[in-house]
Amino acid sequence: MAEQFPLRLVSGYMLAPSVRHLVFERVDGQPFAFVPGQFIQIHFQYADGKPTKRSYSVATVGAGDAAPVMQIEIAVSYVEGGAATALLGNLQPGETVNASGPYGRFCLFDADANRRYLLVGTGTGITPYRAMLPQLRRVIAARQCEVALIFGARNEQELLYDDDFSAFEREVPGFRYYACLSREPRALPRTQDRKGHVQGLLQELVPSPEGDIAYLCGNPNMVDEAFALLKDAGLPVPHIRREKYVSSK
Repeated sequence: MAEQFPLRLVSGYMLAPSVRHLVFERVDGQPFAFVPGQFIQIHFQYADGKPTKRSYSVATVGAGDAAPVMQIEIAVSYVEGGAATALLGNLQPGETVNASGPYGRFCLFDADANRRYLLVGTGTGITPYRAMLPQLRRVIAARQCEVALIFGARNEQELLYDDDFSAFEREVPGFRYYACLSREPRALPRTQDRKGHVQGLLQELVPSPEGDIAYLCGNPNMVDEAFALLKDAGLPVPHIRREKYVSSK
């Protein structure tokens, strides 16, 4: 059963014009154990006192796999008029929130024997892949598999954790980082940048029913369209793992 615990904000900064990166620690000083790809829930109340909660993927880059961490990092999108935005957008270091977790199975499986992972994300849907980086390093080295990380955004300013993914690509042979920019290219375009949406790049990479496992995270329309594309390409449904992010007020 998932734990419930209070979190204290350590620091926060704007990751993009409408996304804030928050770093928490448990008030009780205990470490937090999670599997990369899992999420926590932040519990709070509407102005009328009605309880509610919001889910956020853990973005923390730990030592690997399920090793406990001392800090819990998340990325929070600003939603106009959103109750969670009012809470987390204005939270100051030292202030606390209540949380529970971890939850979810949007994780790499030890039993996987595929030749390539296709990791697709839009917006804050890219955060679980940041947490997976140490695990991906191990998997690539152990199985000589390839990983294509595909990030869909409107412009360069919205490429969350771009420096982390770019540095990992330089360090780890077999890892490729693609940015699909639908509105504006980078000021200094890169070889693996593409104009348009992630679905176009998925087709370019020619998904293989025999060799690929895909992860889709973020905008529900993207997830549905990419799922249909991959299914039409012959990927078995268990090899297309999905997590939809729905904005809530």
